Amino acid sequence: MGAERNRRGRASGLRRRTAGFGGLAVSAALLAGCASMPDSGEVTAVDSSQRADADSQVRVYGVPPHKGERPQELVTGFLEATTSDDPDYGTARMYLAKGEQRRWDPSWGTVVLAEPPQVQVERTGDGDRDYTITLIGKQVARIDAKHAYKPEEGAYKERIHVAREGGEWRIDRLPPGLVLGLADFQRIYRSVNKYYFAELGTSGSGKGRDVLVADPVYLRKRIDPVTSTVNALLDGPTNWLDPVAATAFPTGTKVVDRRLSVDDSNALRIRLNGKAAGTNQAQCLRMAAQLLYTVQDQSAKVGQVVLQRDNGSQLCSLGREEARKYAPDQAAGRGADQQYFVDAQHRMVSLADGDEEARRVPGPFGADGAVQLRSVGVDRSEHHAAGVAANGQALYVTRLETGSALGEPRVTARGGAKAGLTAPSWDGLGDLWVADQDPERPRLLRLPGGTGSPEEVQVPRLDGRITGLRVAADGVRIALLVTKDDRTSLKLGRVERHGGAGRLTLSVQELRSVAPRLEQVDAVSWAGGSRLLVAGNEQGGLQQLQYIDTDGSLSNTSALPGITGVRGVAASESTAKAPALVAERDGGIVRLLPDSNWKLVTKEGSAPVYPG
Repeated sequence: MGAERNRRGRASGLRRRTAGFGGLAVSAALLAGCASMPDSGEVTAVDSSQRADADSQVRVYGVPPHKGERPQELVTGFLEATTSDDPDYGTARMYLAKGEQRRWDPSWGTVVLAEPPQVQVERTGDGDRDYTITLIGKQVARIDAKHAYKPEEGAYKERIHVAREGGEWRIDRLPPGLVLGLADFQRIYRSVNKYYFAELGTSGSGKGRDVLVADPVYLRKRIDPVTSTVNALLDGPTNWLDPVAATAFPTGTKVVDRRLSVDDSNALRIRLNGKAAGTNQAQCLRMAAQLLYTVQDQSAKVGQVVLQRDNGSQLCSLGREEARKYAPDQAAGRGADQQYFVDAQHRMVSLADGDEEARRVPGPFGADGAVQLRSVGVDRSEHHAAGVAANGQALYVTRLETGSALGEPRVTARGGAKAGLTAPSWDGLGDLWVADQDPERPRLLRLPGGTGSPEEVQVPRLDGRITGLRVAADGVRIALLVTKDDRTSLKLGRVERHGGAGRLTLSVQELRSVAPRLEQVDAVSWAGGSRLLVAGNEQGGLQQLQYIDTDGSLSNTSALPGITGVRGVAASESTAKAPALVAERDGGIVRLLPDSNWKLVTKEGSAPVYPG
């Protein structure tokens, strides 16, 4: 529907909403398209969380303040106006005193509350000149000026000051940015993946140079989505990702045109200011790749990006086929339909989407039976595998070929039988990662090239010990299961590289909680560029398997069929198709193929993984 809706109505001096249309007052433009409407009946209040999904297709606009509006009504009206589809918040500014209209910056950030804020009035002075209005709520998240989402729970309390101006009440002091209830936030905003190149230091030469990293942000859904997405990309990476990501755009590059759109030939043409005028062809193509994958993430129609100078002459052009070398999932490898796990005899087996039964892999981990295994990891090319021995004390690396030698352990655990090594994980650069769970000296280790000498990776401010890990294909992000006392939580870390050739050192910085609402996290797997598959439970609840975005927000992917008793999960980072999900459940292996339910693969098996 292209109809418009006004956001507010009044009844008996209180804010009211028309029931039956998503809790919003409906404009005449919408009513004109209806065959019939009731002409009587009570007007009742409807909470914003009750809005239907269909409401997302309707344009919503605020209502200016009424003459003689009281302070509480004024603040309520202002809060309503900030949830409208007004591009510049022009109606919301009508509620502000002239000085505050100039000062207020809605782009400063957004506080997300579980429910719309409660409004409480405090009379100050003699009550005829000014009031203080207190906003109270339960905060669940915060969006910063770069549109990055961060889970942040706690009590919310802020004050708004209202004073007389020209005989009417107006807001003359309020907190910066916006405050929204969760339902309004979900209606107004959409999650967007921006793409930047991984900053890999000297290890990024060669195959690592063109690795694109997803950087999720939240942008307004219906306010010129293509233009806002491109502008957000040009603003640069979010603060958390910035130390390990780079953009191909020269500093200060801006879009010349105020509005962008995909034309009838599915091309997105973008005129850039003079900052980009001197870029060479290689750099321009990298810029175009960032744009194509960022905008294509929102619109499947984009088939080509054409970059132009500010005078309209062409800088470069990049189509979908040519852009494949920059595809964000290229580092994830080709094994989008190949899963691996450990069978009942502690041998490594493989399973393709079309297979009913798993088969043992060639070499010492499988058919040759040179060692019993607890867990395995397969490199992204599927030529090498790493395996932790059944007692958890030794890590081996071998080729997946008949007759390959097992060799000596690459890593030996410390701390005895109660500790041991975690399941190994390979990044898209060919490096192998594993953690030693020694309670006295826990270590995170990286083996360059999979077979190099183990190097300890520092993890500052790690509160607990690493009991599970999965490193992203891009090599700059790592998901960690961190255990302290009896609780295991999920953290996302940023892998920073320092130093030159031969002296490269790595560290995992700025760990952030990705699933703060889960009291216990049992398993995790990467499931795309900015998405994780997580098994865990909230306090007092049953275990759930769900997708969580890397910024900590719940993914908008449809819910998964219920399953409990999960100890391990595996999903593919590749987005080329909808791959199967695999889980270890109650000592056996189950699999979820697209458009089906969980199906038992084998009654005995453990440690499922995709390559990576």
